[in-house]
Amino acid sequence: MVLESPIVPFAVGLVVVVALLVWLKLPAFVGLIIAAMAIGLATPELATGEVPAQTAEEFGGVMVSIGIPILMAAIIGKCLMDSGAADRVVRAFLSLTGEKRSEYALMGSSYVLSIPVFFDNVFYLLAPLGRSMKARTGVKFSLYISVLAAGALATHMLVPPTPGPLAMSAELDVDLGLAMLVGAAVALPTSMLGGIVYGRFLNSREEFPLREAMGSDPEDLQERTDRPTSELPGLLESSLPIAAPVVLIAGNTTANVLADQGVIAADGPIVAAASFLGDPNFALTVAAILAAYTYYRMEMRGNRELFNNELTEAIKSGGNIIAITAAGGTFGAMLATAGVGEWIAGGLEEFGLGLLFTGWAIAAVIRVAQGSGTVAILTGAGIMAPLAGDFNANAVYLMMAIGFGGMIAPWYNDSGFWVVSEVAGITQMETFKTYSAVCTVMSTSGLILVFVLQLLVPLA
Repeated sequence: MVLESPIVPFAVGLVVVVALLVWLKLPAFVGLIIAAMAIGLATPELATGEVPAQTAEEFGGVMVSIGIPILMAAIIGKCLMDSGAADRVVRAFLSLTGEKRSEYALMGSSYVLSIPVFFDNVFYLLAPLGRSMKARTGVKFSLYISVLAAGALATHMLVPPTPGPLAMSAELDVDLGLAMLVGAAVALPTSMLGGIVYGRFLNSREEFPLREAMGSDPEDLQERTDRPTSELPGLLESSLPIAAPVVLIAGNTTANVLADQGVIAADGPIVAAASFLGDPNFALTVAAILAAYTYYRMEMRGNRELFNNELTEAIKSGGNIIAITAAGGTFGAMLATAGVGEWIAGGLEEFGLGLLFTGWAIAAVIRVAQGSGTVAILTGAGIMAPLAGDFNANAVYLMMAIGFGGMIAPWYNDSGFWVVSEVAGITQMETFKTYSAVCTVMSTSGLILVFVLQLLVPLA
């Protein structure tokens, strides 16, 4: 029966979230939590009395993974911006690329950093640089956001040893080295198309203003861009809060890969130490301490009370971001509880389409339906694995098609949507025009690229 189909809670959730956030313009946290509960009420397998508790449980689950990193990221962002450290790094970038090509510096940084580090963490670390570039140049903020999202998303979804692609390569029995090589090769042109080409197209038609975000005031930021370089912290000190967590997290990723390959013991001291040091909760705490030290040294001049008050304001800003991001994750998790992803995947399996398009479509529809790109690509890989033997080219292309499918059209049920919106200080509509549009451009162009490559270079 239609009433027992998971399409009902999906439709209910869609209507409620659009009504509350778009039409009534309720605060995002309130609208998302109400929509999540509405999904629960429309899910037959979930007893009515269990809906509030289930919603709270899903909210808490998301909070566990994002709570400390976002609060530390709020401190990092505030301290990098207000100490002048972000502007110091930006000046170094501009000295290499020039102002006309400044977007390439952000693009390259996000592309490389997101291989060992999750998308969210890369955006936390680099968004202050994008904001500082906007303050310095006065233009191209929509382009900066686009390239940050494109670079970080491409490698996060396609290149091992990022956990999602790593798991996909194992599920589809794809050689890890080949997966890394092909993933990096197809990620670069699609991220250039989504970030640089589309970003410039958007920027030529609309320029976003610089608003307050992560406790950083745009007027104060503008004032700091007029300082001489001699009054800013040194480049090494300014870069440490960005570099340190990347090194720590990358070390953990590398140790896990070596352990999986049998090079080092999985239960040995190296893996244990790397797991502790490279956990995002610890790594971003280290970065926050480094950024706060520079801020205190450059701006506070021994005034500890003012320093404490400023950090408290940053934490308050981070708390709002946590609430909204966790609510978006809860909305997606309730859709997963309703079985929307499995129902859609099962239906698409029966269409008899080509394997590449089928893998892409399964991941794409699951991504739109429940919000998580990682869940989408893992589900897609699991469904397509038994069919990979019938594919007429190397299964790495099937892996890439699924990865591109998992990028498409993020919206309110994607926690990353809210990270981009809140950390960059842009509106929901501006987030659709940048992050969501960039992801969609990359997803569709990536499918075409993979289709052509498997014909020209099958690697079979």
